[in-house]
Amino acid sequence: MKSGTDSYRVLFAAGGTGGHVYPAIAIADAITSLQSDTRVLFAGTSTHMEWTAVPAAGFEIKPIWSSGFHRRLTLKNLLFPIKLMVSLIQSWIIIRDFSPHVVVCCGGYVSGPVGRVAAIMGIPLMLQEQNSFPGVTNRLLGKSARKIFTAFPEAASYFPPEKVQLAGNPVRRGLSDGDRARMAESLGFDSDTTTLLVMGGSGGAGPINKAVMEHLDTLHDQAGLQIVWQCGKRYLPEIQNQLDESRYPRLRLAAFIEDMAGMYALADLVICRAGAGTLAELALAGKASILVPSPYVAGNHQYKNAASFASRGAAVLLADNELSDKLGEITTNLAADRARRISMSAEVLNLAMPNAAEAIAREIIHQTYNESIHHVS
Repeated sequence: MKSGTDSYRVLFAAGGTGGHVYPAIAIADAITSLQSDTRVLFAGTSTHMEWTAVPAAGFEIKPIWSSGFHRRLTLKNLLFPIKLMVSLIQSWIIIRDFSPHVVVCCGGYVSGPVGRVAAIMGIPLMLQEQNSFPGVTNRLLGKSARKIFTAFPEAASYFPPEKVQLAGNPVRRGLSDGDRARMAESLGFDSDTTTLLVMGGSGGAGPINKAVMEHLDTLHDQAGLQIVWQCGKRYLPEIQNQLDESRYPRLRLAAFIEDMAGMYALADLVICRAGAGTLAELALAGKASILVPSPYVAGNHQYKNAASFASRGAAVLLADNELSDKLGEITTNLAADRARRISMSAEVLNLAMPNAAEAIAREIIHQTYNESIHHVS
């Protein structure tokens, strides 16, 4: 796929999780909206969600055989040097053939080889870091990057300060356009009753599900909440087997929620993990939340994300190991304290950067588009 000289070409590297992939897609959408002559290509792994999410968004993707180095002793680490060499060669071939004017790395293992090869080949490199504690890949690429877009002020200390721009995390379009009354009606709920949204990410979160099950009588009966519980596809059958849903008329159990704009409009309080993408959505939607950071992520970055929100009065931080003891009490108290929820909503709105994707796209274009006019493929 030799590229011609008649288009502005942007290569994105992002993979592994939606927290890396969806911001990249949002930036790509913004760039193509602002600059009509743009061609976009993604590099990702064929075994992760980007392989379906990127084409669904209308962009082409090329495979990179990449994975991380496991911290524990495992036979998979024996393949790591081979994978690294192959991924560097694949990255070189993709960059050689596509001849991008800029490479944008948004995290995940695939960003490492693509970003490294781009730097060696003299292609302008941009990074987008979603978390308050940057991932190891972006930290390693920071010295080679021309610009680093961060979402939390705390991330700046890990990068050369002159390269950092606080821009926020890009989020899906239309997230603040939900209709509370319509969503309540679709669920058979009362739009005036306090509604709790529980979610553990697209796959669900076992510890959160377990704690909600333990405290369901308190949340439903004593607190009088309407509850939407997104438990994840793999947990749904087990929970349905354990739960008599007819006992809880104000509970709606779901594997996944399609209409997140409507759901955020209806929710008065959210219990969720503290992934960067989720926090960006909470900020944009202005939702009071109880954040339960996953302890199973690299660098404990979700805890640092949650602590950043909690320190500003924008959320309550609840550790995984405190769920069983405290979830019912904390949720009930917050549900009953409307003034505090309003205050939290105001604080979290102060953290929102609704134009993050466009701001990042404009800076990328500003930094590299004029160079593309003189670029030789």
